[in-house]
Amino acid sequence: MEPGVDCTPDCPVKLSADILSGKWTTLIIRELLAGTRRYSQLQYALLGVSPKILAARLRMLESEGLVTRKVYPTVPPKTEYTLTDLGREAEQVIRAMADFGNLLAARESTTP
Repeated sequence: MEPGVDCTPDCPVKLSADILSGKWTTLIIRELLAGTRRYSQLQYALLGVSPKILAARLRMLESEGLVTRKVYPTVPPKTEYTLTDLGREAEQVIRAMADFGNLLAARESTTP
């Protein structure tokens, strides 16, 4: 990665950002880092996310190979979401974002 170099379609930062930059995406991954979750658990944990957006983000993460979805043949239907090995690799990114967020929060608390 070289700053100032044109961002081509195969740029690693662009490839990562294309997946992770959607609203709620990193927060969904953060929740799934704690383990398998049902749809309702994710919706409860992510206050403010609409059902439509949550479903769309989960479908995208599944299609990109970061999440697996397991549907149980029960009534009512039970669906669980789990990070794949590739999805768990995003933990480093989520931790870096948390560290940066802590820096921002500290700066805001000291700014008059």
